[in-house]
Amino acid sequence: MKRVFISGPIQGMEDKQAYRDKIGALLVKYGYEPVDPWRREKVLYRAQLNRDWWRHVPPKDFIKRDLEDIDGCDALIAYLPRLSAGTCMELFYAKLRGKKTITVCRIKNPSPWIIVHSDVIVRGFRELESVLKEGI
Repeated sequence: MKRVFISGPIQGMEDKQAYRDKIGALLVKYGYEPVDPWRREKVLYRAQLNRDWWRHVPPKDFIKRDLEDIDGCDALIAYLPRLSAGTCMELFYAKLRGKKTITVCRIKNPSPWIIVHSDVIVRGFRELESVLKEGI
């Protein structure tokens, strides 16, 4: 079973992570194993009472775990409803590591960096489902 890392913005969207469930359900439906760092990290986010929680997380360890997860996957799906430094870095890293990359991008004119590091770009979940159905 192919493992697929789910990448997407968290900072500033802590209460808007439902997209992860949608992507995860599509992955399971088509026989993939979702790897979602939010499942591990949401405890950290929810434990902080304010939006300043980033200052209380050891950045090196935090990023190291995500990159190790990407290394253990066959592909990465990047969800980009808006620009996200972390999501773009994970997309870049996955591409450098030879992973298949699929980007769900609602940005009108995405950066050339997003375009070049995405094997496939789709505009929404229906298009994503078609790609997953065909196989990655």
